[in-house]
Amino acid sequence: MEKKEYFLNTRKIIPEILKLFEDYNIACTWATVGMLFNQNWEEWNANMPEVLPNYKNRALSAYSYGKKIQSEENEVLCFAPDIIKSIVNTPRQEVATHTYSHYYCLEHAQTIHSFETDLQQCVDMAILCGVNLTSLVFPRNQFNKEYLKVCKNLGIDNVRSNPTDWYWRSTKNNSILNKIFRTGDAYVGLNDKSYKQPEDPINFNLPISQKASRFLRPYSTNKRFNDLKLKRIKGEMTKAALNGEIYHLWWHPHNFGNHPDESLEDLKQLLIHFDNLRKKHGYSSLNMDDIGRLVKK
Repeated sequence: MEKKEYFLNTRKIIPEILKLFEDYNIACTWATVGMLFNQNWEEWNANMPEVLPNYKNRALSAYSYGKKIQSEENEVLCFAPDIIKSIVNTPRQEVATHTYSHYYCLEHAQTIHSFETDLQQCVDMAILCGVNLTSLVFPRNQFNKEYLKVCKNLGIDNVRSNPTDWYWRSTKNNSILNKIFRTGDAYVGLNDKSYKQPEDPINFNLPISQKASRFLRPYSTNKRFNDLKLKRIKGEMTKAALNGEIYHLWWHPHNFGNHPDESLEDLKQLLIHFDNLRKKHGYSSLNMDDIGRLVKK
């Protein structure tokens, strides 16, 4: 599939995901790259922060990449204020931040100052669109404890952290072994990913750290693997419901880009299973902001 079709599918599928969430009364946090708030390349250039990330690997910079690909034709693929508005207007959906430029917080030569500038730009643009950002997901899961105070100072009360398994501890250096164990863990294993409460719930001088549980991997044309993936998630959800635990399922909307219809069907299966757990065991659907508010109480 061509990359353009892949991302156009992503745009088309988000309203369908929102409809499913509304039908099943699902709360969700949408960690949104701040650049998507721009209308076009003209706004993107005008809203460029004064301090940019100075990655040793220049290819990681969204600014360098954006300057290379600017054209009127691809604006629809790079900006999405209309989609953000549809998320805001759907009940129980939280627009959170994924930083302004998909900022990599553990890469060589980036600094806390450039991170703060990046996040400030995101917060300011969100306010102009009527969005108050209170939750953050670090891009590429590069959780950096040194940056939590910056987050708190800019109004971020909740951040997503990583599972505690050894193969999730280093998200910057994705070794072959780490990838193998992360992939295998999606299909089989005994180490369920639900948990009782967020980390450090007493220290409100920093954001509340909410661990990710399970990445919903893209649809697989191998039916056996796809069924194992869904069985794994349903089993973990059931265990979490029975034990009153948090189960944080996550994915990127573009993970549905290659097989949109099949991916939506997978999601619907999971939502039906959750709805049964809610009816039988009183299990709740919450977004990151909801959980943060409950912890504070």
